[in-house]
Amino acid sequence: MTYRHLLLALSIAGAFALSACTRESSPGPTVPKDETADQFIERVNDELMAMYPEITAAQWISNTYITDDSKLIAAKSNERFLTQLNSWLEQAKRFEGKEMSPQTARAINLLKIGTAMPPPKDPAKLAELTRIATEMEGTYGSGTYCKGEGDDEDCRQLGDLEDVLRNDRDYDDQLDAWRGWHSIAKPMRGNYTRFVELVNQGARDMGYADAGELWRSGYDMPPTQIGPETDRLWNQVKPLYDQLHCYARTRLESKYPGEGSVDGLLPAHLMGNMWQQDWSNLWDVLEPYPDAGSLDVTGALKKQYEANLNEMLVKQNVMLDTDGRAEVVHAAQLEMAKKMTERAQDFYVSLGMPELPANYWEKAQFIKPRDRDVVCHASAWDMNMSGDVRTKMCIKPNEEDFTTIYHELGHVYYYLAYNKLPPLFQAGANDGFHEAIGDTIVLAMTPQYLHSIGLVGEQQQGHDALINSQMRMALAKVAFLPFGLMIDRWRWGVFDGSIKPSEYNAAWWRLKAQYQGVAPVEPRGEEFFDPGAKYHVPANTPYTRYFLAHILQFQFYKSLCDAAGYKGPLYECSFYGNKVAGQKFWAMLDKGASQPWQQTMKELTGSEKLDAAPVLEYFAPLQEWLKQQNEGQSCGWQVPAPQAAGATAGEKPKGG
Repeated sequence: MTYRHLLLALSIAGAFALSACTRESSPGPTVPKDETADQFIERVNDELMAMYPEITAAQWISNTYITDDSKLIAAKSNERFLTQLNSWLEQAKRFEGKEMSPQTARAINLLKIGTAMPPPKDPAKLAELTRIATEMEGTYGSGTYCKGEGDDEDCRQLGDLEDVLRNDRDYDDQLDAWRGWHSIAKPMRGNYTRFVELVNQGARDMGYADAGELWRSGYDMPPTQIGPETDRLWNQVKPLYDQLHCYARTRLESKYPGEGSVDGLLPAHLMGNMWQQDWSNLWDVLEPYPDAGSLDVTGALKKQYEANLNEMLVKQNVMLDTDGRAEVVHAAQLEMAKKMTERAQDFYVSLGMPELPANYWEKAQFIKPRDRDVVCHASAWDMNMSGDVRTKMCIKPNEEDFTTIYHELGHVYYYLAYNKLPPLFQAGANDGFHEAIGDTIVLAMTPQYLHSIGLVGEQQQGHDALINSQMRMALAKVAFLPFGLMIDRWRWGVFDGSIKPSEYNAAWWRLKAQYQGVAPVEPRGEEFFDPGAKYHVPANTPYTRYFLAHILQFQFYKSLCDAAGYKGPLYECSFYGNKVAGQKFWAMLDKGASQPWQQTMKELTGSEKLDAAPVLEYFAPLQEWLKQQNEGQSCGWQVPAPQAAGATAGEKPKGG
């Protein structure tokens, strides 16, 4: 799912920040006295291109080799970059109110809003900001939940805890895993409070009211409009989400009598995902028609992996010691991860896009190393703005990771398409675009496509199979929508002061209840810092982009299906192998941020307006079915009043 703010994590799923944020630093050359605005931007682009590889390398190392040394190097690299950014912004003031080309004016604006972590002018505060930013991300990456003592101590990191939520339906096991991961964020609270003070100072130094206003300024519209615009889109799709929520609650209440809901809200630890943003892992609970044809992609991937592992073990000495077997297992995991990535690459290549460069396969992180802590959160990286592209994941053979690869490669292909542009234009048309590219491909991964690549059996035709297919996609796409809104609603409030540090956790759960209809099953007081258990908070990655992407991807998908000449229900369209659709998609990608996103979108879709109508068109059969299933149920939920809480016993956070 990332990415870009170079200033600290460059990653995630990839999407727009890498370029925007990875501009860094050392003092540049002497500023020419009679330099024009056009010449200034040309110089900034040259300086940025020259320094970009150094900062991305520092960030890559700090994400893939988490040590005190790598964190220090990353923090200092960020500090140099932000110092340089401050210098560029100061120099740009010379041109305010002066005539310049539209492209230069756009470049200066992108320079100003290009970082999610606005740097304070005070050098001491800037150094403090970069240190805190790197430290928080390191805390997340090395976070470990331990219980027990001595030889009986059981320590697990995020991937292992996610596996419990993904696969284990025992109520208490899931609660322990969910509770354990959220315990690792407690130490971040003080750092995050100070971080907010520092980025707000940086935003004010740049002329914004706070960091949230700066974030909302990146959409080629007044920053006051993005809130109402996303509210409008949410209101279009909320009735569909409400029906899905009601259905899921009924199923959970049936599976866990007396424990399947929290006064009408979904229990946070029972949704198959640490943050309840994707319910796909609950397929065994929520599948509408088990006899309508299997859509068990995870099962198929696991079978492929196990067959490959057994074959590799047979080739080795049957008397392998524990370490030797672990090496074989690691090799089998790497081979499977690369095969999954090759399969994702094949979809893009089928559209006429190039194969990934050889250095991608040499330098990407495909699985979690055995010997060190890394940030496993999936991310896509443009290392030098000229072809050194990578992904960073800890891939496991399951459907969630499989579709995430398709998503991350969307970022990578965006990088490759716009690498020919000047550095300041090497970004998405807006950050939502960057997140929508790979997800548009995921929409085209229909059951027929999955059957063609051997991951599901031949699908039955008819009503039941259709509802299964729609449900499979809705658990990922529709379930995500309110989560895509609430994180930045929380941060905007934190930045503007309407959410005080003394109510960080209460406000977080209030918004999760309001938007997602989700609640913890036990009190979560202010001794916790549950927002920090989500990567994008300590990594300071804006999140509205992901909500926008979940609207945009359906608009893109519909347009590419039209370009491919597809006639039929939208939900059955796959443009795999269609070069006409691929050419139209690539033409959009290579525009980067060189023009307003509205213009770029119109060239692909024919409209400049964001619209959730294609979402509703796609899921129309499921929405009607859900209404029938929920008939007679008491749907909806009330947002509870904030609760005070005591500390949870039995947990010992470690690491960071």
